[in-house]
Amino acid sequence: MEFVWISLGSNLGDRLANLRRGTAALGRIAPIELCSDIYETQPVHYADQPWFLNAVVALRAEERLRDEDAPEMLLERLLSIEREAGRRRGNPGEISKGPRILDLDILLYGSRVISSPALTVPHPEMHRRRFVLEPMAQIAPYVSHPVLGRSARDLLDALPAEGAQVRRLMPLLVAEEV
Repeated sequence: MEFVWISLGSNLGDRLANLRRGTAALGRIAPIELCSDIYETQPVHYADQPWFLNAVVALRAEERLRDEDAPEMLLERLLSIEREAGRRRGNPGEISKGPRILDLDILLYGSRVISSPALTVPHPEMHRRRFVLEPMAQIAPYVSHPVLGRSARDLLDALPAEGAQVRRLMPLLVAEEV
């Protein structure tokens, strides 16, 4: 069975509600097979902003997510979910890596390697981001990065101890919601 791994993040407004709405919207695209707990994380790159809530989910790649064009279609759906939540990309004065209501990123798409003008999979920064690897290693420590050939747990263990703080908070979904 193929999974599509999506990271969720929010640091504006009701962060928890934003993640839960994002997760519900993802569940309307495909069944959510795995869902990490919520992690509170210190901002990376641009530090003068609120802390983020982050999580990772695995969508079951059903038939419509297995087509050759499916990754780009999924990206468009994720961008639409972000817009519906109130995120506006490309606004004048927008800070790169700055505050956002909802951020959805495709981390892995099964074992596919995708390089197009719109999409790069595996996510080019995932192996450097504790806020992605902590939740992923929680729910799927052995999932393998198809380019680096290393598991989520190995990538997490290889990160330097110093850096942005990440702390586990609570479950994102309760059993009845999955």
